[in-house]
Amino acid sequence: MSRYVDSTEQLVTEIVVRDIQRSARFYRLLGFVLLRDGGDFVELTWENHRLFLAQPSAFHEVDRVESSVVSQFPRANVRVMVPNVDDYWTRANEIGAQIIVSIDDRYYGHPPTIGTLLKDLRKGTVV
Repeated sequence: MSRYVDSTEQLVTEIVVRDIQRSARFYRLLGFVLLRDGGDFVELTWENHRLFLAQPSAFHEVDRVESSVVSQFPRANVRVMVPNVDDYWTRANEIGAQIIVSIDDRYYGHPPTIGTLLKDLRKGTVV
């Protein structure tokens, strides 16, 4: 298969959020860099890889998008590999994120990572 676009632009996760400003601030505090702020759509990057955040209003072709049920477990998990996971773990705790799943080696072979498995995301930041 020939490459259509750069690999950093493929398989981008887009998370639908209730409060885009709060969500973008949360990810920026963890180290993501703001690439573009379109109001109700935000592009963030981590080492040139993108993460999209969108409020329901960003979907202009849909009359009404609403999620009245907050999931008990996050609907997305973004894994970020860092050499100093303990520093990021400390940062996540310092900004008040409530942890759903603690960092640890996973049975499927991945080392500890900082992911969006943070309870703070359930409380209206990310849906």
